[in-house]
Amino acid sequence: MKPWKLMAVMVCLLMAMAAYGVDGSALKPPTGAKVAIVIFEDLECPSCAQAWPAVEKAAEVYKVPVVVRDVPLNYHPWAWDAAVTARYIEQKYGRTMSDKFRTYIYQCQPQITKGNLRSFADKFCGENKIALPFMLDPQGQIATGIRADLDLAKTVQLGETPTIFVVSNTSWAHVADFRTQLYQTVERMNREASPAPLPSSPKRSKKG
Repeated sequence: MKPWKLMAVMVCLLMAMAAYGVDGSALKPPTGAKVAIVIFEDLECPSCAQAWPAVEKAAEVYKVPVVVRDVPLNYHPWAWDAAVTARYIEQKYGRTMSDKFRTYIYQCQPQITKGNLRSFADKFCGENKIALPFMLDPQGQIATGIRADLDLAKTVQLGETPTIFVVSNTSWAHVADFRTQLYQTVERMNREASPAPLPSSPKRSKKG
């Protein structure tokens, strides 16, 4: 077998091994959505930096929400702090701003270290007219949320970052290669999904 053919086979085998055992049955779209993209990501992961723009674009094209699950890996020294910062920005300034921050961090990723992460975050905030406090998570509530995502990562048997799912209210699919499979997977799940449930209206009390 020619070397390039052997390499192609090895890549396919590695992708299959990465997908083996992944279980997205515990994942659901947000209330009111029939389909969503769920990404388990690490802000210090170079592969996540490549996947993030594709996920954002697919969400825009198909008008589906993106559910971000933070899984900062132990061997990435500043990933945890970046996740805490992104979540603080989301809580304080909204999801659009936190997604913009994630994009900024991914773009600056090669230059960021644990020592200068805060400087990059402060620069982003200055450019976007927002501010960060000295302590982002004094009560540990953001940390609790990240640990919940790490626990969920164990439930889905996460093997790598990024791990991307497309989920509906009836099924789920693992996207092994976001470059070639993401769009077609969202299209298929949109076709197969049941209509999104309508928000329940409050019950009126009977008088008399």
